[in-house]
Amino acid sequence: MLQIAAWKRFTIWAVCLMGLLLAFPNGFYSRVEMHNDAVAEIEALGSTPEREEAAALWPSFLPSSLVNLGLDLRGGAHLLAEVQVADVYVERMDGYWLGVRDALVAIRDDVGFVERVEDAPEGELHVRISQAEGLPAALTAVRALAQPVASLTGVGATDISVSGRGNTIIVSLSPEEKAATDNRTIQQSLEIIRRRVDEVGTREPTIQRQGSDRILIQVPGIGSAEELKALIGTTARLTFHPVIQQTSNAEAVPGPGEILVQDLDDSSLYYILERTAVVTGDDLVDAQPGFDQNGLPSVTFRFNPSGARVFGRYTTENTGAPFAIVLDNQVITAPRINEPITGGSGQITGNFTVDSSTQLAVLLRAGALPAEMTFLEERTIGPDLGEDSIRAGRIAALIAFAAVLVFMALSYGLFGIFANLALLLNVALLFGLLSLLGATLTLPGIAGIVLTIGMAVDANVLVFERIREELKTAKGPSRAIELGYEKALSAIIDANITTFMTAMILFALGSGPVKGFAVTLMIGIVTSVFTAIFVTRLIVVMWFERKRPRTIEV
Repeated sequence: MLQIAAWKRFTIWAVCLMGLLLAFPNGFYSRVEMHNDAVAEIEALGSTPEREEAAALWPSFLPSSLVNLGLDLRGGAHLLAEVQVADVYVERMDGYWLGVRDALVAIRDDVGFVERVEDAPEGELHVRISQAEGLPAALTAVRALAQPVASLTGVGATDISVSGRGNTIIVSLSPEEKAATDNRTIQQSLEIIRRRVDEVGTREPTIQRQGSDRILIQVPGIGSAEELKALIGTTARLTFHPVIQQTSNAEAVPGPGEILVQDLDDSSLYYILERTAVVTGDDLVDAQPGFDQNGLPSVTFRFNPSGARVFGRYTTENTGAPFAIVLDNQVITAPRINEPITGGSGQITGNFTVDSSTQLAVLLRAGALPAEMTFLEERTIGPDLGEDSIRAGRIAALIAFAAVLVFMALSYGLFGIFANLALLLNVALLFGLLSLLGATLTLPGIAGIVLTIGMAVDANVLVFERIREELKTAKGPSRAIELGYEKALSAIIDANITTFMTAMILFALGSGPVKGFAVTLMIGIVTSVFTAIFVTRLIVVMWFERKRPRTIEV
C-alpha cells in the first residue's frame, strides 16, 4: 500500500518551503540589492539616514540572498591580459647583484676589481672582473649562491645558471627556475587582481588563468573596460630610493648602479637615484587616504616591522639627505629627511584629488603586480544589452515552461497536473539553491535552467508510463502506483547520475560560460530528482488517500 511516514512528509514540505523562501527575494531584486548594499556599508562605514532608509527596504527577518547576475546579464567589463613574465627575470637579476658583488669582493685577491656591465641583455647579470685568470674562482664563488628550485617540477635543479666568457661572469635564471617563476608570477597576479577588484565592492568577478601567461578578467556592474583597466592596469610599484642628484637634463647619464627617473608633477624635472631601493611597497601593511597638515588629499602608509626597522635605520643614518618616493618609475615626491622616522609610518603628498588618493591607497593595500600586463582584448557590455539578454532568456524559459505544462496536462491528465505542480516547486528550489550558494547566473546558465525544465518531467514520464503498464495487470490502482515508482526508480537514478557526471566534467574543464551552464545543470538535476521522487509522489499519495478512487486513468 502507499504509505509515507509523517516525518518524511514534514521534511519534504519543509524543504519545499525553505526553497520558496530562499527564492522569494529574487522577485524583488533591485529592492533587496539596495538593502544588502546598505547593510554592508553600515557595517563597514557606519550608519547614516540614507543607509538606514535603504536598509529598511527589505525586512530583516526574511532571507536576502540573491542570485548574482553575470557579466552578460548585468553589463560590465571584460579584459584579457597578458602578463609580461620576463619582466620578473630583470628584477630577479637586480636582486642578485649585491650578493654576487659581495661574494666576489670576498676573493678580491683572485679576481681584482669588480663592476657590473650595464648594457647586458635583459634577464641576465653580467659582472666584469679585472683579472681574467681569476674567472674559475669567481665562477665557484657565484655558483655557491645558487639555491634549490622551490617547485615539484624543478627537483634537483638550482635557481641560477652561471657561466663565464673572458673576464665576464654571466648569471641568469635556470630554465627550471624560469618555469617556477612564471607560475608564481601568474598566481600572484591573479591574487592581487582579485584583491584590487574586491576592494571596490564588485559582485562575483570572474578572474582566472588562461594558457601559460594570460588572465581573463570579467567584472559585472563596473562602468567600462577603461575603468577596470585603471583599477588593475598599473603595477602600483612603490619604492623608496636615496637621491644622488636633481637635474633638468633629460639626457643625463646615470652612473653604475643608478637610474634616471622623471618627476610625476613636473615633466622637466629629473632625479638620479640609487637603483637599489631602501624599502619597497612589499613592506607596506596598510595604506589609507587622508589629508596633510594643509588639508590637501594625501595617502598615509604603515610598514611591517621589518620595513619599519630598515626605514628607521636608513633615516637615522641619513638625516638631512633627500630621498625619493617612486611610484611606477615616477617620483611622487622627494622630501628631505628632517628627523629619523622610526615609527614605521609616513605620508605621501602630491597633486592628489580625493579620488586619486583613494585609488592609490587601494592599489597600495592590494600590493604591487609582479609584472606589467598587456591588454589583448577589452569589451564593455552595457546594462541595456544585459537587459536584452535577460528578456530573451526569460521569454525562452517561459515558452519552454508553458510548453512542458501543456504537454504534461494533455498527456497524463490529473497526474500531469501533479507533475506540473512539482515542476513549479522544482524551479523555485533551483533558484533557492542558487541564492543560497551565491552562484552567478549567466546567459548559458539560463540555457541550463531551460534544459532543466525540459528534463525535470523525464522522471515523471518514466513513472507514469510504468504505472500505465502496471494498471494493465489489474492489480489495483494503489499497487500500480507503488510498483510504478519502485520499478522506475533505477532508470531515473541512472539517467540523472550520468548527466550529473557530464555536468561535473564541464564544470571542471570548462571556462566561465561553460561553468555557468554546468552549475545550473547540476543543481537542476538535484532538484528535479527530489521533486520527481519525493514531491510528486507525496502529492499523488495525499490525493489518493483523500479520494480513494477504485480506478485511475493516467
